[in-house]
Amino acid sequence: MSYGSSSVASGAKTTGRSYEFGRTYVVRPKGMHLATVVWLHGLGDNGASWSQLLETLPLPNVTIILNISYVVSTYNGSIILIVFFPMQIKWICPTAPTRPVAVFGGFPSSAWFDVGDLSESGPDDVEGMDASAAHVANLLSAEPADVKLGVGGFSMGAATALYSATCSAHGKYGNGKLYPVNLRAVVGLSGWLPCARSLKNKLEGDTDTATRASSLPILLCHGKGDDVVPYKHGEKSAEALKSSGFENLRFETYNGLGHYTVPGEIDDVCKFLTATLGLDGSQS
Repeated sequence: MSYGSSSVASGAKTTGRSYEFGRTYVVRPKGMHLATVVWLHGLGDNGASWSQLLETLPLPNVTIILNISYVVSTYNGSIILIVFFPMQIKWICPTAPTRPVAVFGGFPSSAWFDVGDLSESGPDDVEGMDASAAHVANLLSAEPADVKLGVGGFSMGAATALYSATCSAHGKYGNGKLYPVNLRAVVGLSGWLPCARSLKNKLEGDTDTATRASSLPILLCHGKGDDVVPYKHGEKSAEALKSSGFENLRFETYNGLGHYTVPGEIDDVCKFLTATLGLDGSQS
């Protein structure tokens, strides 16, 4: 695990305000680097706590069979090598800026955007979301061209990941500036969809946008016992995404689960990323 220093928000280029993001934590792949996922923490948290969990995820090894020509003349003229590679995801876990948050009565907290209501029907801080989405996109833009890119998060981090998904499909941020990253996987745990009320109108009428939306794999997970972001908000967010053209979406629910994660949910995330990002050696 390596640690980056705090930096001024890359999102400052897309908004009127500048934001000071906190420390970024990086969990490097232990084998072949096939994918990079930016993972976003919840309200009041930081990147360190999730980086420690992500480092221990039970992602599969990959078996690759190579047929290599043999210099010395032999029967069939070839040998077979079987090579095992450990975890192939690089995790980037940034820390949100510290800012006044309306839901806390204006008290400062680490937050990806200002929020007064943790639901899909709350007021939208588009400027703050654009800044955080741009910060995520800039982190991913620095990755090698052959690496698949994804974003995920928990609670407010999930909301920011879903907002990034809508920007990726639309090809633009909320302020109209171009979104530079082609996302290949999106995960949201115990979150909600910001700007849900205007999403369908934003995505309608453009063939390229519709194609990007329908092909983007999204996994949403929500506990039915969540008393912070109630289950109904996760359910409504999934419905809003599907009705807006995000057809490749799975919504997993967990009886009795509150506003936290459990091994079964983490297993579902691992299976989704393995299949979606081709970590089992298949093409995706």
